[in-house]
Amino acid sequence: MITIKNETITQIPTLHVVKEEIQDQQELPTVFFLHGFTSAKEHNLHVAYLLAERGFRVFLPDALHHGEREKNISAEQRNLSFWEIVLTSIKELNMMKKTLEQQSVINGENIGVIGTSMGAITMFGALTQYRWIETAVSFMGTAYYQRFAHGLLSTVEQRGLTIEDNLKEEMFKQIIPFDLSTQLHKINGRPLLIWHGKEDEVVPYPLSEKLYEELAANYQDAPEHLQFLAEEKTGHKVSRRAVLHSVDWFDRHLRKVTS
Repeated sequence: MITIKNETITQIPTLHVVKEEIQDQQELPTVFFLHGFTSAKEHNLHVAYLLAERGFRVFLPDALHHGEREKNISAEQRNLSFWEIVLTSIKELNMMKKTLEQQSVINGENIGVIGTSMGAITMFGALTQYRWIETAVSFMGTAYYQRFAHGLLSTVEQRGLTIEDNLKEEMFKQIIPFDLSTQLHKINGRPLLIWHGKEDEVVPYPLSEKLYEELAANYQDAPEHLQFLAEEKTGHKVSRRAVLHSVDWFDRHLRKVTS
């Protein structure tokens, strides 16, 4: 039986999904699932369930200003807080990992991260910081922080909102260290699956294609450790094909202890 527990880890509301009969095994391979913008942890339980069936321990945290942490923030305020949310999630990912190790829930090994849209953007930033991430999956995200930020600013300004130049400069200063596109060597050959729908109108599909091309030139183990799945006639929504492929990806690239 698959168990779903709503837990608080370092003050972060999180769903913990795992097979009941193996939930006490500290060495289980572990996956963190990071949700998208305006989404919440509960919206990705179908993926967590499939992973748990394969013997993985899965954690789905609520991002800042989302789910149980949404509180009274307006849509406009949340839009302007996009990069604050991403950078906070990167920091909190490491905090959660360390806490779970200290609590002897996990052993700190065999850890993967998967993200959808904003969650995938977060995942790419986390790859610049944490060598303990052994494999990763991006659903319609981007590693090109600065380029994507310029696009977001343009969209915001087209809506009639004005952002002061000093605030823009501060934002770029904060995100530059996490821009994986400028430091691709930090992936260091780790298994990475990139999925994107070709008709995505939210996160540009060409950026995923560009990332794959730049990585493939130097990936010694491609396509075994690097794969790019492009899906025709698909917008900003993860397909079932992508979900099933991601589960197989983790099954192949994170050591499976038991089932």
